[in-house]
Amino acid sequence: METNEDLKMSLTEHLIELRKRLTNSLIALGIGFLACYAFKDYLFAVITKPLTDALPKSSYLIFTGLTQAFFTYMKIAIFSSLVLTSPFIFYQVWKFIAPALLPEEKKYVVPFVLSSTLLFAGGVLFGYFVVLPPAFEFFVSFNNEYLRAMISFNEYLSLFIKFLLGFGLSFQLPVLVFFLAKLGIVNDKLLSRYRKYAILLMFIAAAILTPSPDALSQILMAIPLLFLYEVSIFVAKFAARKKEAPPQPEAPGAEEEV
Repeated sequence: METNEDLKMSLTEHLIELRKRLTNSLIALGIGFLACYAFKDYLFAVITKPLTDALPKSSYLIFTGLTQAFFTYMKIAIFSSLVLTSPFIFYQVWKFIAPALLPEEKKYVVPFVLSSTLLFAGGVLFGYFVVLPPAFEFFVSFNNEYLRAMISFNEYLSLFIKFLLGFGLSFQLPVLVFFLAKLGIVNDKLLSRYRKYAILLMFIAAAILTPSPDALSQILMAIPLLFLYEVSIFVAKFAARKKEAPPQPEAPGAEEEV
């Protein structure tokens, strides 16, 4: 029987492990930051492309504070480093949760890191190439001979990062469902039963998260979420089947029966 002392030690060990994984992630993020900051001008061009393509040729971005441009470039490097080091960060997440898994479940480290990275990158790229361009076209369409957009790059970057991080994290839905199914919290039947409510919630989330109020951008965000929800149902079924896989031991004396 575990005593309070045992529980305290267990909690302490978990906190030490959490600190170790956070430290490793921050070190990787720092190294990635230095590498990305060296290419800050190129990254600036890449990040601003969805907006500059929508702006009139004579338009430009502005900064309104003496130090704002410097800190904005730092934000660019940090965000780029987060994307660059995401495989290592997901590996650190796995190393933190691995002690709570069964021995046969720990072999999923490579699929977890690979799928999490691909889904995160897929969400960021989908938002960048598919959703942001029409959203910015909508916003810039209010330009006319009396009204000109003078956009602060700091404000644009904050919107850009929040939006793409939201996409990247929302694409982790199948991975999250896999672990919830392993823990017995959800299953494929439960997800199928509540599909219509999930669809409603996804469209509400898309309406809140999209930077543009037009229906096209909201639909473009909701469609991949609906697809990922269907994938999650299959993932939950797979996880449940694997959970039932261990063979049952034979009853004592079964071989002695005639």
